[in-house]
Amino acid sequence: MFFYLSQFLSFLAMPLTIIILFILVGVIANKKKMLWIGIVLLLFFSNQFISNKAMLLWEPDYKVFSTLPEYEMGIVLTGVTNLSKSAFDRTFFNKGADRATHAVQLYKLGKIKKILITGGQGLNPTNPNTEAELLRDFMVMAGVDENDILVENQAKNTYQNAVLAKEMLLRNGISIQEKSLLITSAFHMRRSKGCFDKVGLSTETFPVDYYAHESKYDIPSLLYPNPDAINQWHTLAKEWIGIATYSLLGYM
Repeated sequence: MFFYLSQFLSFLAMPLTIIILFILVGVIANKKKMLWIGIVLLLFFSNQFISNKAMLLWEPDYKVFSTLPEYEMGIVLTGVTNLSKSAFDRTFFNKGADRATHAVQLYKLGKIKKILITGGQGLNPTNPNTEAELLRDFMVMAGVDENDILVENQAKNTYQNAVLAKEMLLRNGISIQEKSLLITSAFHMRRSKGCFDKVGLSTETFPVDYYAHESKYDIPSLLYPNPDAINQWHTLAKEWIGIATYSLLGYM
């Protein structure tokens, strides 16, 4: 129930939803002020310079591979595969594939000895596989020893990722006091770290999958509307709502 409720609240607070509501009210009720507010909001949220600045402020800095110590375990959060595409001989990735590819790189560099993948299925998938199993298959094909991969395939949200990852480590005799490397998207790291801290699982962060880039001061960036800018605001809004909800529920 919580999963569906959070999805609905996120929908209501999405910038594009708000813009559409203002424009609809303005047109239907013949309220020019509402219509103009909707137009101004559309121009604001579609400006890629502004959206990129917001994301730059939110995402933590990346960490250089060579500066990392060695960790017994790297914990990879899912949410990066396309479970609406039914295929059984490959993994279709959405944005966020860095979570898997950088984990493989960390493993091959000797920075992590084992990988725990946590995540089940999302909302109304058509592919019966779980994300954790799909990422495991990809990592094995990429050269990770299957014996070095633990799969937790029941979690449906970030808090469950933390709870069930902790249970998985304990079942396998791995100390939760020894720091693991937490691998997830940069925009998602604050909520993830908060949840893992809450359940008492010691982690250090390795953010990946960056949305923001260095600021550009050219005409396209400053003036041209861009649908990707709206998508970045949607990502931020969803994450902020998630953090607020998790804080109220005591998940972080």
